[in-house]
Amino acid sequence: MRKTTLLFALLASAAVAVAAPRTEPDSKDSMHVEYLENLDKMLNLWYIRQNVDSTVLTETFDYDSASIIPECPDSVYLARLAKMNTLIELPFNSVVRNYISVYTQRKRSQVGVMLGLTDYYFPIFEEILDSYQLPIELRILPVIESALNPRAVSRVGATGLWQFMYNTGRRYNLQIDSYVDARRDPIAATHAAARYLRDLYEMYGDWTLVIAAYNCGPGNVNKAIRRAGGKRDYWDIYYFLPRETRGYVPAFIAANYAMNYAAEHHITPVQLTLPQTTDTIVVSGRMHLQQVAEVLNVPLQQLRDLNPQYKHDLLPSTTANIIRLPFEHVGAFIDRESEIRSYKDSVFLSPQRIREPLRHKDVDFAAIPGDGSAVRYKVRRGDVLGSIAARYKVTVQQLKSWNGISGHMIREGQTLLIYGKSRS
Repeated sequence: MRKTTLLFALLASAAVAVAAPRTEPDSKDSMHVEYLENLDKMLNLWYIRQNVDSTVLTETFDYDSASIIPECPDSVYLARLAKMNTLIELPFNSVVRNYISVYTQRKRSQVGVMLGLTDYYFPIFEEILDSYQLPIELRILPVIESALNPRAVSRVGATGLWQFMYNTGRRYNLQIDSYVDARRDPIAATHAAARYLRDLYEMYGDWTLVIAAYNCGPGNVNKAIRRAGGKRDYWDIYYFLPRETRGYVPAFIAANYAMNYAAEHHITPVQLTLPQTTDTIVVSGRMHLQQVAEVLNVPLQQLRDLNPQYKHDLLPSTTANIIRLPFEHVGAFIDRESEIRSYKDSVFLSPQRIREPLRHKDVDFAAIPGDGSAVRYKVRRGDVLGSIAARYKVTVQQLKSWNGISGHMIREGQTLLIYGKSRS
């Protein structure tokens, strides 16, 4: 597929963020504002109103040799991981410990935001993963891929919650065009990711290798296996993988831990504005999200957050589209769909206009004199429209209209059609 992931960038900035000097706020209000501003800058999320800053994605941090003081003894981490009852093996070592410490200590605010987002996204992921009979713990992948930002775009163009590259998205039947990018659709993209993960498992038969291949592509994993003498254990091929992928599986383990044991580390979910109960409706024909927002009195930003696949707030198809709404507005939408569709339609649904080529549009054929026969005149050096028009007793505007000339430039050797009496 692949690309650099957002959460690695967040982790990479942790050391800088901790060391940076902070000014003391003047009041609780200013402290709250500063908290939100810092959260927005570091997570590029709050909620999903901007793309990922791709310039940050190239930053790296060496978690193999990092010196991070853990909050708990290793025995506590080992016991908690053992209790998680997951199909995918979640081993513990010094690299995993460092990632856990970053999530639970340095990145507490970001983890709190993502915990708030999981109330909305995890039920979607879990239902789809279960339908493909895949391990539920794979729901963590979008956390480390995009920090649960459906509009996230990496520096190499990977897009959406699951960070699909263009070609991979099209291979798994995701619609990508000028109006719709289904890589940003939580439901469509999760179905595609599930199919991709299932295909990778058929290739490797090992979920840890599947997770690594999801990050760097099966080609890089296959090369690492060959370089390791055919060994097929992730930790045996660890140092033969691309540097980013070395941290990907430890990050996956640590993120699973952080999401399960956030309360033990006194991390609380940030309350966000997404409704937990939503439903989808099939809509035939064009419709603009602002039409829905103004008629049903739903915040436009909320509709954008629920339908991030529509790049320009427009449901463009003349056949069928899917729109996701807060559950309490579904009935009103069904009852008032005709009203919504006609509301300011000339403003939001500007009709396509027929634009003929300039030459045919502007020529006044009724003004052509005589029987409509034309004289063909080849432009000579030094000719201008005015002198030719005077020579044939026509106007400059007629010359321009007959020959589709918008300015005043003509070139030597150009043939002009002239409808009128020739010079006597």
